Amino acid sequence: MFKDQPKGLIPAALSNMGERFGYYIMNAVLVLFLCSKFGLSEETSSLIYSFFYAGIYILALVGGVIADHSQNYKGTIIKGLIIMTAGYALLAIPILSTPENKTWLLTLTCVALFLIAFGNGLFKGNLQAIVGQLYDNPKYASKRDSGFQIFYVFINIGGLIAPFVAPMLRSWWLETNGMIYNADFPAMCHQFLAITGTGATENIDNLMSLATNVGYTGVDASGLSDFCTQYLETFNTGIHFSFIASIGAMVLSLIIFIASKKGLPNPPQKEAKAQVKISAEEKAAMAKEIKQRMYALFAVLGIAVFFWFSFHQNGTSMSLFARDFVDTSKIAPEIWQAVNPFFVIVLTPIIMLIFSALSRRGKEISTPRKIAIGMGIAGIAYLFMTVFSVMENYPSGADFRELVKAGVAVTKAGGWVLITYYFFMTVAELFISPLGLSFVSKVAPKHLQGLCQGLWLGATALGNLLLWIGPLIYNNYPIWVAWSVFLAVCVISMVIMLAMVKWLERVTND
Repeated sequence: MFKDQPKGLIPAALSNMGERFGYYIMNAVLVLFLCSKFGLSEETSSLIYSFFYAGIYILALVGGVIADHSQNYKGTIIKGLIIMTAGYALLAIPILSTPENKTWLLTLTCVALFLIAFGNGLFKGNLQAIVGQLYDNPKYASKRDSGFQIFYVFINIGGLIAPFVAPMLRSWWLETNGMIYNADFPAMCHQFLAITGTGATENIDNLMSLATNVGYTGVDASGLSDFCTQYLETFNTGIHFSFIASIGAMVLSLIIFIASKKGLPNPPQKEAKAQVKISAEEKAAMAKEIKQRMYALFAVLGIAVFFWFSFHQNGTSMSLFARDFVDTSKIAPEIWQAVNPFFVIVLTPIIMLIFSALSRRGKEISTPRKIAIGMGIAGIAYLFMTVFSVMENYPSGADFRELVKAGVAVTKAGGWVLITYYFFMTVAELFISPLGLSFVSKVAPKHLQGLCQGLWLGATALGNLLLWIGPLIYNNYPIWVAWSVFLAVCVISMVIMLAMVKWLERVTND
């Protein structure tokens, strides 16, 4: 797996792994944190999440332009890590949200998210550009696809561990204060506090059941308001501790990168104008080749938009599905996000062996064709979710939660449903994401490596800007409708990609 790879790959991958570990700690809880901290609706929290997630990738374009212009990729990466650390530090401040401070505190939280997004934009695409430069050496050119797959595995080692950190710290802090974790209780506390804030006194027996529903006894009506306030403060302080862990991960990533940067390549310096005259025909041929490469790049980017729109539902509608429709009495909903990186780590060597065996037999699958196959596999994941939801006759997420509150007996899904979904989505991811990075590094003009990697991340941003659609459908229609939308997106994208394969193969091999 690591044989004949350039020496700089592992240090770059380790630095990226540390940054991703810190990021995924925060990402695993962000939507649920916004709901529990500020009492926001799921739709509003998902909208903030979508803009934040999109900002990470849009700002990668800015980071790419800065690095290409300054030719200082390494310095840009270091600045990105420092800015991200500042953003996590702001998130880590445990201030209780109240009606009086909610506006400025939410604004501060959004500022922190912007710093994380901007720092990530300076870091992510430029590190990927440096990894691509490792394979510009003809000695390693044939290892480009496998190199990016290894790089991707290290990303997911951080992603595998991170989702366990936030729930562990939150549960530890709740237990330290004599409380227990329940996924539904923050929303119930916010609802109760909002009602008492208006002076409502009706249905006091139902309000008292908020405590008994999550295993608390001995709380009387007069103390329920204070109890809810205390629970929210303790619950969210536990999450703030996880952001401190993110700071530690950023510092570790920074140390690794600074220690290893001398062994990483520098981008090609801007060359002095050649003394040899180039004919008009040669200039036209060079311009045509660059134009064809950029056309091919944008064609693949268009497909990537819809893949990430479907795939990153793991942080929005799939996270809500895990909370609402899956039995989480033993496993917190955030932890299910670790299933995807686990499969990445386990399946990557297997897929690399399959690709290698096909190559040895002269049946190598081109990168564009792999991407088309990946879209089809993603469609299988949503086909499974659609069929399962229809068979269980599941209503919308909002209706399902009302049934639970009303005490109606409902059937929750087992964890195997999420495992099956993430298995297919992970295989699709391994056919698309690392190979997409490889494709970009292959077709990008040498003087635009940072910008083109930023464009790949920009396509991810456009997909992320659409993430709010998932929770919107999820809460207003039977959930099979949401899964059907993603199924259709994946199938249409696969068909379009297959139609372009021969042209893309021709451009890539020129």
